Amino acid sequence: MRSGTGRVGVLLVGLMAVTACAPAGPPSPDATPRAQPRPLPDPMPTEPGSLEEAIAERRSVRDLIDRPLSDAQIGQLLWSAQGITGSRGRRAAPSAGATYPLEVYVATTDRVAKYEIDDHALSDHLDVDRRSALAAAAFGQEWIADAGAVIVLTGVIERTADRYGDRAERFVLLEAGHAAQNVLLQATALDLVGVPVGAFDDAEVRELLELPTDHEPLYLLPIGFPAD
Repeated sequence: MRSGTGRVGVLLVGLMAVTACAPAGPPSPDATPRAQPRPLPDPMPTEPGSLEEAIAERRSVRDLIDRPLSDAQIGQLLWSAQGITGSRGRRAAPSAGATYPLEVYVATTDRVAKYEIDDHALSDHLDVDRRSALAAAAFGQEWIADAGAVIVLTGVIERTADRYGDRAERFVLLEAGHAAQNVLLQATALDLVGVPVGAFDDAEVRELLELPTDHEPLYLLPIGFPAD
């Protein structure tokens, strides 16, 4: 007569044999072979003066020559950020619900001006060069002081909040990104260079530019001539 322990051993051996013979389950999702990537047509050629060339050539450049930009260059850069491009005041950068929360300032070699979007004009805001002060407010990024122009994107979040509530801040930040990329591509097309700067003390920038209390500084865009 076999002991209970012996019967358990026989059962375990039989169970192992059955398990070994059982068909395998479905493959793990991780083990599923991936389809080969489908090649896309080559990007369009980068013809001189084309959008494709501006996209391909754009780079973040910090080594700048302290040389002023012309009014024509500044005007083109500001237009690319928020210029009127269509009926009913449609602008160069998309805006959630056409609420247009962005206001644009530019710090140059001798002043700070506000871009009057509807008139495509500049109104004097401060009669002083604030580029070095902006560099200090940006935690010592000294090359900002050499930019021919520092474009400052600010946002009035309440304009968008009236329609979109709690999501307004997200939409305003996205809009600032749209406008900034326009400026950087426009700078490239003008044979200028620049880089977006998001690291700065908000309160310090607001104070040194004497911004209205509802204008949140969102982006600094130092634009100028490359040193090499």
